[in-house]
Amino acid sequence: MDLRGTMRVTGDGRLEIGGCTCDRLARDFGTPLYIMDEEEIRARCREMAGALSRAYPDTFVAYASKAFSTLAMCRLVHQEGLGLDVASGGELYTALQAGFPPGRILFHGSNKSIEEVEMGVRAGVLRFVVDNLRELDLLEETAERFRRTVHVQIRLTPGIEAHTHEYIRTGQLDSKFGMGIASGQAMAAVRRVLASELLVLEGLHCHIGSQILAVEPFGMAAAVVMDFAAEVRRATDHAVREVNLGGGLGIRYRAGDERVPLTKYASVVSKVIREKCLAHGLEPPRLMVEPGRYIVGEAGTTLYTVGAVKEIPGVRKYVAVDGGLADNPRVALYHASYEAVVATRASVPAEEVVSIAGRHCESGDMLVWDIRLPRAEPGDLLAVLSTGAYNYSMSSNYNRYPRPAVVFARSGMADVVVVRETYQDVAARDRIPARLEIVQDASSCAGTA
Repeated sequence: MDLRGTMRVTGDGRLEIGGCTCDRLARDFGTPLYIMDEEEIRARCREMAGALSRAYPDTFVAYASKAFSTLAMCRLVHQEGLGLDVASGGELYTALQAGFPPGRILFHGSNKSIEEVEMGVRAGVLRFVVDNLRELDLLEETAERFRRTVHVQIRLTPGIEAHTHEYIRTGQLDSKFGMGIASGQAMAAVRRVLASELLVLEGLHCHIGSQILAVEPFGMAAAVVMDFAAEVRRATDHAVREVNLGGGLGIRYRAGDERVPLTKYASVVSKVIREKCLAHGLEPPRLMVEPGRYIVGEAGTTLYTVGAVKEIPGVRKYVAVDGGLADNPRVALYHASYEAVVATRASVPAEEVVSIAGRHCESGDMLVWDIRLPRAEPGDLLAVLSTGAYNYSMSSNYNRYPRPAVVFARSGMADVVVVRETYQDVAARDRIPARLEIVQDASSCAGTA
């Protein structure tokens, strides 16, 4: 079994995370339950910041909060000295409510609303990462109204196709994100910013995709961005001060997955930037990166209780759990694959191949296809590994199920950081128009003689 973070199997065969056994967590907080290994999150923050700063001292690491955003997570990131990347007004609001310094926040979004732009300008975020020309108009208009200067990075479409699922590739030419270099749109955006008295061009940004398990695409992206920085210098005499390579580093979901060693990643990226600076006669820029999945992905585990077990002779055996599509849509969206453990019998050898099914009314509501496990019985606890990124943040109330709780586990203690929803919470915002009020029909209430 490939355990993550502080996970261990106790002498009596129980899975433990952050010093807390899963059966205790289930008893105290119920299931489904998102368990976040706090020490593992902190370790990944330090590993990322340390590896990059050793290879390239002028580095700024911003956690991509879209992977997992809560008040407690924002506080943890701030404690670890990282910046924050937000991609919506909701993520920005969460960060500000947590007390995160706006001067360390990068504001993303491919179609920011005027309300979001105003929110970011009013708060004084560090950078707006600009995704299109319309956003520049909104920023300038808002900056004028608020009498502020707005500092921006231009998001480029570098034309690099990382080898990952098509739904999470973002750097190829045909993408909803960023502005193309070859099309001239990126240079038009640069000139637009430089012509403004209220906008300041600080840097260039790109993000080539997610769950990338090779370092070469990042080196290629760095080369493309640096070449464009040189083109900007030649065409406008403006020196780009920041190069932001986004995120995308992959994690271990299944046996055989191997994370890119951070020392190798940092070495390749920093080498490309230095070589390009030398070749083009540029001053070394500040290097920015935005890891999300890498920080929290392997730190998360989702705990379920087994319910029905259904065997179709000669076809498949289904083991149903009390969660699924609403708390983890990634299997349906990306054909994501996971490993799982029977948490109360983690040391028992696997006996059979089963598929883990969710409880929602969708044929595609599957969590794991064809996995070898010990024989599962109703009431067993099942832990699905590496669910820290894009599980809670993409969860829903499909079938009107309440969202699970989230706990941080560390050193034998577990703290709720998101309270479990109730049925009352699910219906709390519903309203019934007056025309739909039930009018009691007196005849329907009449008794029979």
